[in-house]
Amino acid sequence: MEESSKQELVQLMKRFGAFLTVKISKLLPISLQNLNSRSVGAIAGLAVAIVFTWRLLRSPNQPRRRQPKRQASTPSSSGVNTHSNANPLLPGISSSLENSRAQNVVDEFFQSVKPTLGQIVRQKLSEGRKVTCRLVGVILEESSPEEIQKQATVRSSVLEVLLEITKFCDLYLMETVLDDESEKKVLLALEDAGVFTSGGLVKDKVLFCSTEIGRSSFVRQLEPDWHIDSNPEIISQLARFIKYQLHISPTRPERTAPNVFSAPSLEQFFGCV
Repeated sequence: MEESSKQELVQLMKRFGAFLTVKISKLLPISLQNLNSRSVGAIAGLAVAIVFTWRLLRSPNQPRRRQPKRQASTPSSSGVNTHSNANPLLPGISSSLENSRAQNVVDEFFQSVKPTLGQIVRQKLSEGRKVTCRLVGVILEESSPEEIQKQATVRSSVLEVLLEITKFCDLYLMETVLDDESEKKVLLALEDAGVFTSGGLVKDKVLFCSTEIGRSSFVRQLEPDWHIDSNPEIISQLARFIKYQLHISPTRPERTAPNVFSAPSLEQFFGCV
């Protein structure tokens, strides 16, 4: 019995490790690209050890009571009992139960260590320290420089993520504008949204230019770890020069390079929707 229990525990730990690796890969889609199999195994092994130690400490440490020996039964009843006790779980059912138990352990573990938004931002950005980001179509509701001439509105759903990025990264916002009035509208909208007071952003880090080429030049001069943009042409031009890029597009575009990622919005990329 002890040997079979050990084997069952080993199998459960292996299955738990497999589930854990999948869970971690979903939480850290970018960071895991830089980890080899040995590093992932080490992380999974550490988590397995923590969880099983915790579960053993929680279980009551009571000695098992010895079961009293049963008196010998009649031949007829003995035959029935022998037949009923000779029904071990089928391999498929046993495997399914082990999978269920391992999944329960994984879910319980991750519920207790749910990451904060700040942790998610750092993980998603692969610890990048400098970020450049376009305003139109990402931070602002407006989708073109022509619309900014009329008004500029900061998207309320992106504020939490934006402020979290400013806490961790050196953030530069930039946009192509057609006149000086558009610049004023953008700065006023950012100020009204509390970006300059609640976050670490200053007005000097909001840059304006008159052409798309000018914005691309800004990005190359700043040499960020990440650039976020809604223009596919800019994304394509900068793919060779910038470590990582995030293309914001309502439709899922074709991936142009391994270092280019895409999402319908900035907040969805960080799992806030």
